[in-house]
Amino acid sequence: MSVRRGVVALLTLLTLVGCGDKTPTQATPNQAGPQVSDAGSETSALGQASVQASVQPSASGATPGQSRQQQAKAFIEQQPGTIGIVVRDRTTGQVWKAGNTTATTWTASTIKLAIAADLLERQRAGQLRLDQTDKANLDKALVNSDNDAATALWNRYDGAGMLERFRSRFGMRSLAVVQGYDTFWRNLRCSADDLQNLMTYVLEKLAPEDQAYLVATLRKVASNQRWGVWAAGSALKPGNKDGWAQKPVNGRTVWVTHTVGFAGDGERYVVAAMYEQGASGTLAKGAHALSDAVALYFGAKVPAPVTLP
Repeated sequence: MSVRRGVVALLTLLTLVGCGDKTPTQATPNQAGPQVSDAGSETSALGQASVQASVQPSASGATPGQSRQQQAKAFIEQQPGTIGIVVRDRTTGQVWKAGNTTATTWTASTIKLAIAADLLERQRAGQLRLDQTDKANLDKALVNSDNDAATALWNRYDGAGMLERFRSRFGMRSLAVVQGYDTFWRNLRCSADDLQNLMTYVLEKLAPEDQAYLVATLRKVASNQRWGVWAAGSALKPGNKDGWAQKPVNGRTVWVTHTVGFAGDGERYVVAAMYEQGASGTLAKGAHALSDAVALYFGAKVPAPVTLP
């Protein structure tokens, strides 16, 4: 009798060791960094109903049989329009991508971060001196995404002359003026890869005092920018600069919604995403899609809570 019990116990132990749970444990970002992946293709044109049917995330972002990264990638690839997202782990150097991160579209207000970084760097080099009005405009451009504030800075400090520095110093290599438009901050286009390079430059190349200012400022953005990277969750202390606008693309007006920022202790993760929707797109659809993608990646609540502009 005792032998039989021993055999049963042994078989039970072998079963537990050999067949782990098919549902992966959802590690926090500090436990498992981004996986190296590059979808690198145009996203499919499936609708939101298809997304919900295939993904069905829980409140914690867990989907049976998928890792957080796989789940976020599946979600991204099923969004209509052209969308790309890149996450870089500054600790391990690993980079995760989904969708089309090289496609360029209107930058909307994300370019305000590049303007701020350029002005701070030029001031540090003694090339200009920002007065109190300029500093107030910097805050308004970043915190409230104030267009008039950005225009005042662009006009006063040779905005057109900034573009080559954006490309060569910040790594925004595909940045360009939209064909047929004047050289102006509202008429530029770039890719998600460009925005990731910009955010990485801010976190790794700017003077510590200027970097600290931008990190603190992006962490206190107004409610109209609390989506996108913000959806990583308060525990990861995210900061972001979002952009949203209706712009002409191929003869029709469409919504673009973008987000760039950081999350994690020590701003460990750089996140950048750009979304050019189709004719049926809306601000709400774009903001929710980017927010849910970020939340899925970081294992945060889905659907992500969003405050729309």
